[in-house]
Amino acid sequence: MPYVVTQSCCGDASCVLACPVNCIHPAPGEPGFATAEMLFIDPVECVDCGACVSACPVEAIVPDTKLTPDQRPFLALNAAYYERNPHADRTPMALVPPQREITETGLRVAIVGAGPAGLYAADELLKHPGTRVEVFDRLPTPHGLARAGVAPDHQRTKRISDLFREIEAQPGFGYRLGVEVGTDITHEELTAAHHAVVYAVGAAADRRLGIPGEDLPGSVSATDFVAWYNGHPDRAADHHDLSGERAIVIGNGNVALDVARLLTTPPDDLARTDISDRALAALRDSRIREVVVLGRRGPAEAAFTLPELIGLAALDTVDLLVDGPVEVTSQSTELLAALAARAPRPGRRRIVLRFHSAPVAVLGTDRVTGLELERTTPRPDSDGLVRAAPTGEHEHLSAQLVLRAVGYRARPVPDLPFDAERAIVPHHRGRVRPGVYVTGWIKRGPTGSLGTNKQCAQETIASLLDDLDAGLLPTPRKDPTLPDAITLTGWNAIDTTERTAGSRTGRPRVKLLDHNTLTQAANHGPISHSG
Repeated sequence: MPYVVTQSCCGDASCVLACPVNCIHPAPGEPGFATAEMLFIDPVECVDCGACVSACPVEAIVPDTKLTPDQRPFLALNAAYYERNPHADRTPMALVPPQREITETGLRVAIVGAGPAGLYAADELLKHPGTRVEVFDRLPTPHGLARAGVAPDHQRTKRISDLFREIEAQPGFGYRLGVEVGTDITHEELTAAHHAVVYAVGAAADRRLGIPGEDLPGSVSATDFVAWYNGHPDRAADHHDLSGERAIVIGNGNVALDVARLLTTPPDDLARTDISDRALAALRDSRIREVVVLGRRGPAEAAFTLPELIGLAALDTVDLLVDGPVEVTSQSTELLAALAARAPRPGRRRIVLRFHSAPVAVLGTDRVTGLELERTTPRPDSDGLVRAAPTGEHEHLSAQLVLRAVGYRARPVPDLPFDAERAIVPHHRGRVRPGVYVTGWIKRGPTGSLGTNKQCAQETIASLLDDLDAGLLPTPRKDPTLPDAITLTGWNAIDTTERTAGSRTGRPRVKLLDHNTLTQAANHGPISHSG
């Protein structure tokens, strides 16, 4: 096999478009493209040209001759996908849709949200010469979860930011950072100054458990914890008590694995990343030796992806164990069964994956002392989904830190309708109404990979351009009167400051951690880094 995908890739299909022989699947338009954990390279059809390697924005594709021992499982994973022969007809696909041209010159669009969803939308718009795009964000830095959500030890995934910098460099692109829509500027003011407004505000809130003790000190959302160790300016100054020997993570998706891994990774390894310096100092003093990751349902229903599990299992600095037997029904459960047979190695920190366990209450009076659990049993419901049914068997598990990683939830957007049950803005193919659009998680919910936002943005911008062609977009009534903001020049100054500080210590960057320092760097160029 000449080339192999070696991680949960970004899924933006750049490699698919680059492949001259249509050997990377599932491709856009094929079943499974939007939901697959990763893309797969056909070992028979690949002609070893290397075009996909050059196109991949996160360096996820590796020649088989350069696979590390930790990456070897991906060789079998790629091959196994094609053993099922899912694309036997090899029907060529229209991978690049016909490019439309717009006759309107001077199209002006505001995008609210500078994360991947917003930047992919900007990229789609800027394909049309003469278009001007202003990207607003309440934070002084862009790139959303690519900066503040991807784990610092996943630097290859963070290289998606290189693609974002190419988007930022296009003519007609501009930033208005540090501006909160609804507070610093209203929706009405935005619509008065632009032909259209696209909301790409994501899903910034965490889902609640709704159990007693959830608000005790020491009970924390994974959303806030991830933001803390990634240096998000809203959370960088938080304090988390890591003095206990055990932490519990409720939920078993990829975010849960990220949190568990960061809590057990040797700090010296993290010191080579862009982790927050404040978080790194706290982790150096951490006494946590065990992280228990809880899932309500069984191993077969675990929410994490197989590539993330493979990567975690390959770590030689921490023990990854499974509590209880595992029935082998898939590649994921086969690996989990092997982990269940492992014996703990003395002296190592460990992550324990525990299934069939539902949280009942966070224990403690003044702060967290543990978690009350109830054992569950799998029970299919009428629609065939396996549910976690309570058994009445309860247990107390001591811990000083409890992190809930049970998903994200969007907040209502001022002046837009909101579906509270689904936590999205109602829309049709991204159109809320002519002139107002949504993309990303506020459109579809918190699902998909970084690259899913590309296809999502394409659909939304197609709706916007349809409305432009039909004469349905309003004409801007006046030039915008906007509050002071950090521009693209200011963001470049922040980026330079952080990268320069990182280069001195062999790190990708050293993040500036608070709003004032970030604003100072934006306004005055590179500054002396204070950590």
